Formats: sequence, C-alpha cells, structure tokens
Amino acid sequence: MDTGDQEAAAAQSRAFQSLAELIQGGRPLIYIQSPEEARIHQLLLLAGNRLFQSAVSVWTWSSTGGLCPPEAVGGEAVQLGARAVLDLIAQHESPAIFQLKDFHEFIRSDPDIRRRLRDLYALCLDSGKFVVISSPLRSIPEELDRQIAFMSLAAPDLDELIEFLKLESGNLERQGLRVDRGGTFLFAAARALQGLTLDEARHSLRRAISTVGALDATALPRLLEEKKLLVNRSGLIQYVADGTSIEHVGGLEYLKQWLQERRRLFMERDSLASELVPKGVLVMGVSGCGKSLSVKAVASCFGLPLYRVEMIEVFSGRHGNPDAAFADACRTLESVAPAVVWFDEIEMGLTGQAVGETSSYLGRIFSFFLTWMQEKARGLFVAATANRIDLLPAEMIRKGRFDEVFFIDLPTEEERVEIFEIHLRKRGIDPAELQLHRLKRITQGWTGAEIEQCVVSALTAVKLQDRAVTFEDLHRAALNVIPLSKTMREQVDHIRSWAYERAVRASPRETAR
Repeated sequence: MDTGDQEAAAAQSRAFQSLAELIQGGRPLIYIQSPEEARIHQLLLLAGNRLFQSAVSVWTWSSTGGLCPPEAVGGEAVQLGARAVLDLIAQHESPAIFQLKDFHEFIRSDPDIRRRLRDLYALCLDSGKFVVISSPLRSIPEELDRQIAFMSLAAPDLDELIEFLKLESGNLERQGLRVDRGGTFLFAAARALQGLTLDEARHSLRRAISTVGALDATALPRLLEEKKLLVNRSGLIQYVADGTSIEHVGGLEYLKQWLQERRRLFMERDSLASELVPKGVLVMGVSGCGKSLSVKAVASCFGLPLYRVEMIEVFSGRHGNPDAAFADACRTLESVAPAVVWFDEIEMGLTGQAVGETSSYLGRIFSFFLTWMQEKARGLFVAATANRIDLLPAEMIRKGRFDEVFFIDLPTEEERVEIFEIHLRKRGIDPAELQLHRLKRITQGWTGAEIEQCVVSALTAVKLQDRAVTFEDLHRAALNVIPLSKTMREQVDHIRSWAYERAVRASPRETAR
C-alpha cells in the first residue's frame, strides 16, 4: 500500500476529522492530550498536506531535542529553550505547524510563558501558523482556557487500525512471514486491537507472531493479550479468559434468542442511531442458576473480550477514594472497547449491602454509574448480574439504563436434563445411555450448579473404582444433594415472587402437569 493510499484512509479517521475542524476553524493554539507523540506528528503531517492551499511544513520541539526542522527543509536541530521557541514562532514569516512536546510543564510553571502564548494567539490568528502542544496530561491554566483549543486524542478507530494492519502486514510479508491480508481477517484483527494505541497494537502483533509464527486467524487470541496487560494495571478490572459458548448454557431460550438478535445490532453499531445500539442487560435470579455463565456466553456470542469489575476491590481502599477508583476503572474500560463489561453482584457494590461503606461514597458511585451508562462508548456492552435486584433503586432498572432485565428461574424439567447432558459431554461422557429423564422428579427445585456438582460427585465415585458411570451412580449422588430451594426456601421464594411480574423470563414457564 503506497503513501497516498495511507493518507487517504487516515483522512477518514475520527482523529483527523477532529483535528481538521480545529485547524479549519482557525484556532492558532491547539492542545492535544495523548501519549502517542508519533501518531500526533503523523496527523499533523497529513493536515499540513491536506488542509492548506499549498503544503505547509511541520516543525517539532522538545526540551531535550530542541527545534527539529521538517524533512523538506533539512538541517540539524537547534537547541532552544521554551521561551526562545515561542519567540521564533512569532517571527516565522510563512504558514507552518509547530508541535511542542510536553510543553504543559512550562505553561504550568512559568507566567512569562503563559503571557507569551497569549501574545502568540493574536500574532498567529489568520496567519496560517498553528502551535500544537502535545502531552499525555491535560494542564491548561485558567488564563489560557479561552485561547487554547483542547482535543483529546482517542484510541485509533477501526479505519486507522485496518490501515495500520495493512502497512504492518506488508512489512511482515517482506520478512518471509505467513500473513493473511484478507479483509475478513484484517477486520477481525482490528476489532481485537481496538482500544490500544498504535504502539501497543504493534507490541501486540509482535507478541502474537513470536508465539504462533504467523499473522492470521490463529493469532487472534494472542492479539487480546495486550489488552489484558492494559486492564491489569489498575487492579480493579479482571480479564476473564474463560469463554463459554452459548451452546454450553442449558435452557434460557428467550435470553439466547435475545442475545442473538442484539448481536447483529451491536456489530452494526457504528452505522446505527445511538438509541438502537444495545447498551447492556441486567440478569437476576437464584444463586447457582447460571447468571455468571450467561454473562460469559454474552462475550462469546458477541465475539468480544470479557472484563469483570471487582466492586469489593473498589472499596478496599488500596486504590484511593472508592468513587475516584471506580470512575478510573470505567474510563479504562472505555479505552479497551469494544468489550463486554461484567459487574457481578451489582446490588452489593452500588448499595453497600456487602461492603458497609459510607453513604457519601455510595451515592457518588451510583450517580456516576447512571451517567456513565447513558454516555459510555458504543463499543461497551454492560452485562450486570444480581441475586437481589429488589435491593437496587428504581433508577437503576428503569428502561433506558439496560436494554432488558432478565430473570433466570430454577430450571424446568427439560432444562435440567439438558444441563445434565452438557456437563456429561464436557467431561467426555455420552449421556444417551444414562436415562437422564428418570432424574427429572428427584431434581425438582435444583439449580444448574447443583446439577453440575451431582455429576462431579458421581464421576469422582466411579473414578475411584475405575469404571464407567451409570444411572445408578447419578441417582445415588442426587440423593445426597439438598437443594438451595429447600435450605433457603424463604429467600428463594421472595426472589421468585418479586421477579414474577417485574422482569422478563430467560426461559419459558414450566407447563403444569
């Protein structure tokens, strides 16, 4: 792919469009917040070539490297201080773009620099000269707030990543590596890298290639590893690698159908109106009935990584104020979109039922969460689970926060048989000869977790005897199970009665016999 094609593609990115609006609007002082200095420089080069009647040069300055002239001008860097470079810009006679790296430190500490920037605003206005301050931090003093146009450079979008992958694929191919340059793979790889900076994406490619020896479909799981490193920095977010296929979830036909329908809309989110893009789902139900398994199936169904927010860790105090820590975690999640975000036992984290924190923290966290749910990035799908949804305020469960509230009830007779079959097949056992229908009556009121433990107990017993499992083994193990619906009858009945007319059932009602 030649340079012209790269520029044409980059010009369509949201980052370039945002920068172009500021330059075409005649804003002489621009502040771009991003750790990606090289990416900012490439955007400025493209702007210099595309947004002026004739191409303008891009100069760069840093406190360590001095003022570096454009390649077209040639020459060596000139060592200039912060004030001196501003004076040079003021005296420069032709249109140009000046990138000042990490200049925020001088703005913050030196009133003379702040005054000179205000002078430059007037001198550069309508002159074709633009001063672009690039920094990973935002630090704009109040006296410059109206003169400096601020732009936060978001992570590369799909267009930028696809073009990045095309360029990298060509380089790798010339090195003799096996590379899939098909559109389907490039789109899937760009999705996997979305949320990373270009440098992080490059590291992710190198990691994948070093492991699988090629850049093709076999490398896709490895491309997600860089995101795992990114979220693990916070300590509040857990990357969940245990993906569960939706076919491995027993029953829950209504929930499965809903997810399959919303998957198509979520995949088309960039071309849909915001109100049509799926936001998330709240799943409540009796403990052990498959809420966590359903969330893992959501990520598998959507083909996205799954991240779990540890609410207890938020309130641990190890990360500062809980409300600030929670807000930082949510912003980190937005940076790795697209993804599925799992808030487990959300009623405990947002109402203080388990953590015993002060109402001031809880109130701020709850308020932030409601706003965040409305304004979060389109690429995040929130899957929250709750055992006691009746503990959540009405504002949380009203329409518009979540797309739907599902209730997972105790499994029906047919669902219990299906769950037995799933757990036996996962362990390499053909359930066809085990007459599982005979277990329907004895397992009435069981949860999916109790069915799994029944299978595990039976298989443990026969393993010790070194023989194959039989129906009698499952029946004997079932007789030793006392289901939660009996030991916690009042609580289970309360949850079921509350949800009877307040939530959508995840599976059909059991037909009375």
